[in-house]
Amino acid sequence: MSDRRGMSPNAPTQETVQTIHHWSDRLFSFRLSRPGSFRFKSGEFVMIGLEVDGKPLMRAYSLASPAWDEELEFYSIKVPDGPLTSRLQHIQPGDTVLLGKKPTGTLVNDALVPGKRLYLFSTGTGIAPFASVIRDPETYQKFDQVILTHTTWTRNGLGYGIDLVAKMPEDPLVGEEAAKQLIHYPTTTRDPEYDRNFGRITHLIDNGKLFDDLGVPPLDPEHDRVMICGSMEMLNDTKERCEKAGLTEGTQNKPGEYVVERAFVG
Repeated sequence: MSDRRGMSPNAPTQETVQTIHHWSDRLFSFRLSRPGSFRFKSGEFVMIGLEVDGKPLMRAYSLASPAWDEELEFYSIKVPDGPLTSRLQHIQPGDTVLLGKKPTGTLVNDALVPGKRLYLFSTGTGIAPFASVIRDPETYQKFDQVILTHTTWTRNGLGYGIDLVAKMPEDPLVGEEAAKQLIHYPTTTRDPEYDRNFGRITHLIDNGKLFDDLGVPPLDPEHDRVMICGSMEMLNDTKERCEKAGLTEGTQNKPGEYVVERAFVG
């Protein structure tokens, strides 16, 4: 339940930790209570944080839950000396986390023109906004195929995405559509023994293996739409591939063929 006593209208609300799951020694997810007035679009991010020395310490986190969820989910890396994550990783159910009031972001369906295929290119905790997007009914109404790629150093980093996709057929709103339209393509860059895919997603785009594995043609602005979330290097490199293929960057005011998000933790 939110506690707004003594707070200004623009101050963050105090939300209660509902559950927490540690996926590895570097990664965890948690769910917070959701204020009745909190509205967002699937794929957006919001500021969250903790009170440290009497002051709010806030960082941008993508909302991993879809817009219709009654709770708010977040997926985070653990940084031992990180000002926020070094503290946030120790939260327990019942604890309080600060939640900002103004979600925003570019990884939303409104920023893309309709197409045949939607690629969701992610690395690390960059999968978080796509956990929201793949649970939104509009995604499956707008695209025939939804391809979620997730690249991490080793297979230990893939657990969140694997669990998410495995549960998709049970999703109350999009389970049936996801079973037919959603494709999961996990890769690792430092785990050559991983038995599915190995290599940076940009290399798999360049050498054509991604498209061969999926049985689809290379990126085409007529049919393909792209959302990108990951490290700054990955963002720039993948954006370059999109531009080279003829895709144009979109915004909510002027939808295009691809969008990029830079404001997330990890």
